[in-house]
Amino acid sequence: MRGVLSLDDARLSGKRVLFRVDINSPLDPSMGEFLDDTRLRAILPTLRKLADAKVVILGHQSRPGREDFTSMEGHAQRIERILGRQIRFVPDVCGEIAMDAIKTMQQGEMLMLDNVRGHPQEIGLKRGTPEELVESEIVQNLSSVCDAYVTDAFAAAHRNSPSLSGFGTVLPSFAGRLMEGEVEALSMAVESPPQPYVAILGGAKCDDSLLVAENLLAAGKVEKIIAVGVVGNLMLWAAGYDIGEVNRVFIERSLDDSFAETKELADKIWSEHSDSLILPCDLAIEEDGERRPISVDKLPTKYPIYDIGIGTLMAMRPVIMDAGCVLWNGPASYFEKEAFAFGTIEVLNICAETSAYTIIGGGHTSALVNQRRVAGLFDHNSTGGGACLTMLSGALMPGIEALYTSSELFGHRLAEFGIAPLGAD
Repeated sequence: MRGVLSLDDARLSGKRVLFRVDINSPLDPSMGEFLDDTRLRAILPTLRKLADAKVVILGHQSRPGREDFTSMEGHAQRIERILGRQIRFVPDVCGEIAMDAIKTMQQGEMLMLDNVRGHPQEIGLKRGTPEELVESEIVQNLSSVCDAYVTDAFAAAHRNSPSLSGFGTVLPSFAGRLMEGEVEALSMAVESPPQPYVAILGGAKCDDSLLVAENLLAAGKVEKIIAVGVVGNLMLWAAGYDIGEVNRVFIERSLDDSFAETKELADKIWSEHSDSLILPCDLAIEEDGERRPISVDKLPTKYPIYDIGIGTLMAMRPVIMDAGCVLWNGPASYFEKEAFAFGTIEVLNICAETSAYTIIGGGHTSALVNQRRVAGLFDHNSTGGGACLTMLSGALMPGIEALYTSSELFGHRLAEFGIAPLGAD
């Protein structure tokens, strides 16, 4: 990873290392059990590299107000089990309890702080200036008791917050093994993707997906964008189809305050780039608990649209098979319902068959690939959904920009922080 400090550039043995991770994971809503622990396993190489340091793990799970917003105690226990080393949970982020725990750490000890999004500044300063981030309690307190900052939080690197982008000017900051691997694997697709480049955008995160679509289309980096899932429903709406009140209301509620802006963007993308878009030609609705096929020509429907149809899959297949690079982010259907998993599984099968360079864009798509044990069939299975898409669009990544800043400030001054550069006696 060019231009940033890595774990091969310095010796952090014995140092207090603040290790920011993104281990936000799908949880069973009834039991709170992990449905997928891929992100936890992905940070193990960095934890092993830091085995002789004093490691302070800082992460998040969901956000306040959501059902899966929890403490990090379960995450600490899960990492402890798969790493085979004790991870002490501290029920605090940057207050007196956390500070005391960090100050008394012994070499080789690892602890995990509580959910950083439980601190009001983490989300409250998402539009904060660099100066505001540095002045936050999170950065001020934790930087005072740590010698270095390491990040593997690639999946959140497109966000701006104290814990993600606030430490670059106050502590020497290093890319962890996961961060290095993600950036190096995706750089090819950013700088010179094999052509033709096809992006399959699905799932329910319409706002992020459409921003990526706009950026890719404007840069001329993508030949075709295939819209599926809720993204596909929104684009059908933009193309003039009446998708039915139940589906319009779902999109409006899921986007909340960003609905008007996102719908306007969908309309703009359709009006300016319709030739580059492939939209569903048939769908599947849930009628009286059963799957029912419907052509888009038969819309509107009073039933929820939960999947794409066979005709849509047949139209997608040759485009994907002839591609040089394929990015897939977001399910094509409500695949958690067995009757509507068909479209998503068939997209997975097509992507697994193509000879193109294949990128799985994280999130639910990555979880599905891992659950079906086919990750080895793809060239890169990203841990970051929105982050992967943001990087591939060429947009600013605050979490990565902070690493570049830190390298410029501290790359030749590590000794001032008591950190021995690689090769030092």
